[in-house]
Amino acid sequence: MKYFWKLAAGLWLVMALAGCIAEEYDFTPPAVTLSNTDSVQSAELKEANVDWRGENNKQIKKETNDWISFAKKQKALTYDAGKKIDLLFDSEDFMVEELSVSLWKNDKEIQLALNDHRSFSLPEEKGEYVIEVNLRSDRGSAQYAGNVVIQ
Repeated sequence: MKYFWKLAAGLWLVMALAGCIAEEYDFTPPAVTLSNTDSVQSAELKEANVDWRGENNKQIKKETNDWISFAKKQKALTYDAGKKIDLLFDSEDFMVEELSVSLWKNDKEIQLALNDHRSFSLPEEKGEYVIEVNLRSDRGSAQYAGNVVIQ
């Protein structure tokens, strides 16, 4: 019986250590993808401005002076008017404190409502827009931008 307990304790220790060694965390800002719920179409937004604490609290910074011009230079993402779009992160090793999505057209901001599943509906008005996603978390903040055409 004494041998059994030693064996069980040894196996438990090996499994516990193996679990700790195998875990990897990504401390960089997440990639943000827009996914159309009606099709397999998805596209990644580009980081415009970042102020993030990476691994070992190393500061990650990126500054884009004119993020709207930066967004307009991105490949156009085409969606149908009124469609539901999901906002996806490639990793989430942080706690989301605030998340917002806006569309910009002719220097006018349209704030989009996010639901609990991080999805939003595009407006019915067709045209060319700049999309802005702002993420504030316990690791810092990141702004993402893209070029969107609503048809």
